[in-house]
Formats: sequence, structure tokens, C-alpha cells
Amino acid sequence: MKTVYVDVLVTVNIFTDFFLLLCVKKFLNIRAKLIRIILGSFIGGILSLTALLPKIPAGLNIIIDILFAAVIVFFAFGKTEIKNYIKRVAVYLGISFFFCGIMIFIYTAFKPKGMAIYNDVVYFDISPVLLIILTLICYYILWLFKRLTKGDLSKAVCDVSIVTNGMKTEFRAVADTGCTVKEPFSSDYVIIAEKELVDNLSFDNSKIRIIPFNSLGGKGILKGYKPDSVLINGKNIQNVYIGICENIIKSEIKAIVPYELIKNCEVI
Repeated sequence: MKTVYVDVLVTVNIFTDFFLLLCVKKFLNIRAKLIRIILGSFIGGILSLTALLPKIPAGLNIIIDILFAAVIVFFAFGKTEIKNYIKRVAVYLGISFFFCGIMIFIYTAFKPKGMAIYNDVVYFDISPVLLIILTLICYYILWLFKRLTKGDLSKAVCDVSIVTNGMKTEFRAVADTGCTVKEPFSSDYVIIAEKELVDNLSFDNSKIRIIPFNSLGGKGILKGYKPDSVLINGKNIQNVYIGICENIIKSEIKAIVPYELIKNCEVI
């Protein structure tokens, strides 16, 4: 019988969940505040106390793992469409099972001192200093990964900020080399966004532009407006329109930016 220290159990799982959630955020390009990631991590740390319960039957523990994942993901990333929510939970579970699989292999093969697995919860009896060192190592691995993948702008996700008539909205958009939609008279590029992203803005309908498109899996027209200002990753972009569509972009990120607009912007 191993001795389990509750403070160590909770702390280790907070750090573990924090990096698991960062991986989900990176993998799905989710816009989420750091404070929400930390909140989800704390929820995961509290839920790790199930390790102190009697052994949970094999079938029941899978259901509990799914429910816990759903709770953690909700607190970390907030509300979204049901299919996106299911995708987030599935990715979180996939990464978690991958991590747990590695831990089970290490535990089975090497029997490291101070390590144990209870009810699918990994426990390390390690010192706070070692925990901080391992956390810093993980942080710099993530930082290095970000630096190495920074150059592929054709698949980048960027932050877009739009201001018009004194109102502002912000959203994430995918840079697409295949998006060449332009306003037909000025030949200015068009950022395509689902209506839900700009619902809080008030556009002047007397200045509407009808913009034809054929790069969104079909042909049609967009309602186009020229905002007062557009920022992409903090850089001011001139001569650009916003093309509003409805139920056309099916991915989790509901906006598309022409590659030409982002190629000179720093990727976040």
C-alpha cells in the first residue's frame, strides 16, 4: 500500500491538465483565455481525488472519464456548438489516453519509485522543486514547437479585430491560400466571416457591397462592408472588406483570411 499525499496528487494533476488543455487549444486552434485554461486545470486537479476512492469497475471508469473530460473542457473553453464541444472532448480524451498510455508503460516497465496509477489517475510523489523544473521543461518544449512551426503561414490561425461605427469585435480566422475573394470594383481583399461573429457591429447598409464568391465550396454572393479599421495579429490592415456569410463555414473557426493579408503579419 502506497501513501498518497492529497496536496501532491492535486498539484501534479493540475499541472498535467494544464498542459493537456494547452495541447487541445493548439491542436484545435481554440481562442481561450489563460485564466480559463487555469480554471479547467484546477477542476481537473480536484477531480483527481477520485484516486482516493475504492477501485472503480472497468466499464464505469470509462463513463466517469468521459464525464470528467466534458466538465474540464467546458470550464477551460466555454460554450460552443454541440459538435465542436464533442470534438473538443474527444481530442482531450485522446491526448489524455495517449499520456496515460505512456505513463502505464513507464509504470509497468520500470516501476519508478513514487509513481502509481489509481482509478486512471496518475500520481507522482515528487518534490515541488522537481515539479517546477519539469514544468519549465514542458513550457520550453511547447515554445520550441511553436517556433519551429511558425513559418507555415498558409495554415496559420490569426487574431482579427474589427472596428466600425465605434463598435469592436474580435475573432479568430484561418489563413487560406485558396481564398482570393475580392470586392469587384476596388479589387480589395475580403475577410469572410460568419454572421454570428459580427452580430454586435452596426454596418451602414447604404454602403453595402455585393461580392460574388466561388472559393467556399460553391458559388454565391456575400454582403460586403468596409470597416473603419482592421487589425490582424495587431497589425493595421488597409483596404480590406468584411464579407458576411451564413452557415457556409463549417469548421470551428468561423472566418477565413486571404493569405495575402497575413503573409507579412507575425503568427501568434
